[in-house]
Amino acid sequence: MRSGNSKAFSGLILVSAAAIAVTGCAVGTGQSETADIDFSSDAELSGTLSVMGFSGVDEVATSRMELAEDALGEVTVDLIEGDLDLQQFLSAVATGSPPDIVYADRDQIGSLAARGAVLPLEDCIEGERIDTGQFVQAAIDQVTLDDEVYGIPEFNTVQLTMANADLLSAAGVTIEDVNGSDWEAMSAANQALTKSDGGRLNVIGVDSKLPEFLPLWAKANGVDLISEDGRTAQLDAPEVVEALEWAVSIYDDQGGFSAVKAYRDSADFFGEGNQFATGVLGAMPMEQWYVNVLNDVSPDAPMAFDTVRDRNGETLAYASGSAWAIPAGSENPEAACRWARVMTSIDAWQAAAEARIEVREGEGKPFTGILTGNAQADEMISGMVTSGGEPWDTAVAKMYEANDATFSMPANPADAEFEQALQDAVNAVLNGQAEPAEALASAQETAQSALDEAWADLESRD
Repeated sequence: MRSGNSKAFSGLILVSAAAIAVTGCAVGTGQSETADIDFSSDAELSGTLSVMGFSGVDEVATSRMELAEDALGEVTVDLIEGDLDLQQFLSAVATGSPPDIVYADRDQIGSLAARGAVLPLEDCIEGERIDTGQFVQAAIDQVTLDDEVYGIPEFNTVQLTMANADLLSAAGVTIEDVNGSDWEAMSAANQALTKSDGGRLNVIGVDSKLPEFLPLWAKANGVDLISEDGRTAQLDAPEVVEALEWAVSIYDDQGGFSAVKAYRDSADFFGEGNQFATGVLGAMPMEQWYVNVLNDVSPDAPMAFDTVRDRNGETLAYASGSAWAIPAGSENPEAACRWARVMTSIDAWQAAAEARIEVREGEGKPFTGILTGNAQADEMISGMVTSGGEPWDTAVAKMYEANDATFSMPANPADAEFEQALQDAVNAVLNGQAEPAEALASAQETAQSALDEAWADLESRD
């Protein structure tokens, strides 16, 4: 299991919206009561625990699973193969045959909770004595709808500024010029770094990573895309329009988004021929798990790292990740709660870090840390990191700095529809079909309508 959620923003939206549109009406059966469930930490458990969505199992997963299975006693754990299929999951809930626990992206929790597909976890948290104060606040915010917690966070994903140091030097710019703290300097650096031959792009100067990172650039410009209470869309705020205009201009200065996207998609992203190792990308913001990929496949690449910074020069990162949630109709919610507690506990994360260190040492490679979603576990693991020399030690330090400066979009009952409206707007601009202000105004109307309707529906069932 990677230390974070690497799924693209755009892909998540399409899957989420399609699945909920297909099965949303059937799922909205209301939240199941939890008062009669014995969530106490000393309750004896039995039966089977079916787990959906927990794929890509590696030593970080298996080391924690062993502890969780020990804590479950006589319970038999059944892992359902593959990533979470939302349509399959929602259909299972609607027909009364859901898995016992589900591993979902945190930005899906709000819609799932609003449709009664997952249980509120207050009794689970109290019974199993889960200290929610240990978790990264941005992660808890993503799984809290209308003051109710519906998920136990696991892993955290943040962004770093990653750059080819040789290209920076040759262009006469520095990592500070491409970390987002000065948009004019970043635009100038982009132009200095970009290389074309006969109109064909040879070196991408800067990739501003649209559409997925617009929330990051908007926050860097001083505004959130949605209000803190999850009720009011702010997509047409002047700061968002300015952020989109600037991020798109980064592509325009290189021949347009389609040219940049086609060139970046041709790279051997996960291999030794990646864009940094081959010198065809100057800089981009990217999730921290890519540091480990680069160190694995191209340890001698001339890298430079920093956090992403807002326009005041302060570090910020857009938090994402996964969470454990208990479906409505779970036949073994007691075991599900204990599984979630143990899998995200400090003891489990220590075991995971030790297992990963053993593997890395066997390969002669450094341990670059794990971002867990549990702030206390993160602090512990940061002290277990092994040195890989520069620039990798700087990358790890910047990762933990970013993890202390996260924000997220709050859970809301229309999160899939909200994100779909946002993606449609950004893509319309990238494809030359609309100007930023026009596209965001339309998205604002669509997103706010979805929010108003979803909140009204949720409150009518209270």
